[in-house]
Amino acid sequence: VQLVESGGGSVQPGGSLRLSCSASADSHKAFCMAWFRQFPGKQREGVAAAYTGGRTTYYDDSLRGRFTISADYYKNTVTLQMNDLKPEDTAMYYCAAAGSWICVTSTWFLVEKYGYWGQGTQVTV
Repeated sequence: VQLVESGGGSVQPGGSLRLSCSASADSHKAFCMAWFRQFPGKQREGVAAAYTGGRTTYYDDSLRGRFTISADYYKNTVTLQMNDLKPEDTAMYYCAAAGSWICVTSTWFLVEKYGYWGQGTQVTV
């Protein structure tokens, strides 16, 4: 599975960005697809995840309300709509994919559970 991200860039505080991630995989297979972000010198942390076979989504509680994740089963894509961006959101954002069973409350945010990663896209606020 290859993941290709797009949509990063620079934005003023209060602005919005939309990140997209496409997975080259069997379109009839559901995944747990997630966004992580990484600050310089820090470990990657979970932002949000979505189960592509349904409507289940998960968020870091501190980002819920500003960030919205959505998934398209047939296109194997996941998008992250980021609104009211703050300077502290500046980071490298990574798309990740794992088996559908990872999309549960206790594991969606665990970096080690994801076997597929995109190259990362920079978001600067």
